[in-house]
Amino acid sequence: MKRDQTDRSFQKLSRRALLKAGGGTAALLAAAKLNFPAGAFAETAGPEVKAAKLGFIALTDAAPLFVAKEKGMFAKYGMPDVEVEKQASWGTTRDNLVLGSEGNGIDGAHILTPMPYQMTAGIVTQNNVPTPMHILARLDLNCQGISVSNEYADLKVGLDAAPLKAALEKKKASGKSVKAAMTFPGGTHDLWIRYWMAAGGIDPDKDVETIVVPPPQMVANMKVGTMDCLCVGEPWNEQLIHQKAGYSAVTTGEIWKDHPEKVLGMRAAWVDKNPRAAKALLMAVMEALQWCDKDANKDELAAISAKRQWMNVPAADIDERIKGNFNYGNGRVEKNSPLLMKFWRDYASYPFQSHDLWFLTENIRWGKMPTSMDTKALIAKVNREDLWREAAKELKVAASDIPASKSRGNETFFDGKVFDPENPSAYLKSLSIKRVDV
Repeated sequence: MKRDQTDRSFQKLSRRALLKAGGGTAALLAAAKLNFPAGAFAETAGPEVKAAKLGFIALTDAAPLFVAKEKGMFAKYGMPDVEVEKQASWGTTRDNLVLGSEGNGIDGAHILTPMPYQMTAGIVTQNNVPTPMHILARLDLNCQGISVSNEYADLKVGLDAAPLKAALEKKKASGKSVKAAMTFPGGTHDLWIRYWMAAGGIDPDKDVETIVVPPPQMVANMKVGTMDCLCVGEPWNEQLIHQKAGYSAVTTGEIWKDHPEKVLGMRAAWVDKNPRAAKALLMAVMEALQWCDKDANKDELAAISAKRQWMNVPAADIDERIKGNFNYGNGRVEKNSPLLMKFWRDYASYPFQSHDLWFLTENIRWGKMPTSMDTKALIAKVNREDLWREAAKELKVAASDIPASKSRGNETFFDGKVFDPENPSAYLKSLSIKRVDV
């Protein structure tokens, strides 16, 4: 009883103090605003939660998450307790997403674009049990790499993989294995190296063995001869050259200019339960993407990303390629390339649904998804470009930075193939090496 009286007295005192201090309603509103962050949520309810667990792989395109954490952007939008946790591999990322933070896993991640689709469809999850996912934003365009072992240094393999074909056939004939490394089956790096090899007449399922190697382990494995070629994100292609373990054949932007790469993927259950928190996370990441894309910030971006808790590599392995300066390690040097990693410019952050359709179509091409897959329905379920547009509106993003359409239209690849998102079957028919009859 005594405690109840004390509580009521405190409430009366608090209300009296507010009224005396500010003249009633205005003071009450002012006091209420103190409980919410400035900006998007100042005049509405704040995020349902202040915390979320986000995973990342040690890759340069995870930098927006590092920046959002270090620059206080998560806190700015009412999410001060966001944790950004390093994952050992894409398989680990998948497993922790299946668990969710309630199961000591994670709520979302910097993740390969196809993986939220693979998980939602139950293709890569244990016992094929679906874990519905949402894609909230793209994190980058361009700047992955295909590198080749120094064993083939004399070939100076480039955009055309054909010169490698005879060398690999000769090696196989001698009884040795021939391996191409990527980071996750059906993921972006798997699809880039498959496209490149197939365009050069190398069948990625019959002429070589594709193996999975986590990105941070690529350089060490190349040094000991585990693979003949690999596809991975930065900074590992650059580090491979610095450690004289191989050279770059191509950057993936040469295969498909301004191609999409990683995304911010979240468990659908978490987004549905915490819609305001999901928007807050998205806005923080979008602000970080804008920061990362400014040329004046590139040196600091490299310094932040190089830190032990993030990528744990020398900043020198990062800073040149994010500026568009490519030393391929085979005598070829490109300065100020337009194929640098883009975080915001040229609609880099917007998750075009037409791009997601290409990834699903390529998974069908290689037999990793069934031809019966209703790709349109799956994209509508996973791709939340509507949330991106809502966040852009809250952030007052310039109209010129917001695409008018969910499709970027036809996409043309280095070998002349064209992907029309209105007719993916025609694209599949045009490809000579594939695992599917169209």
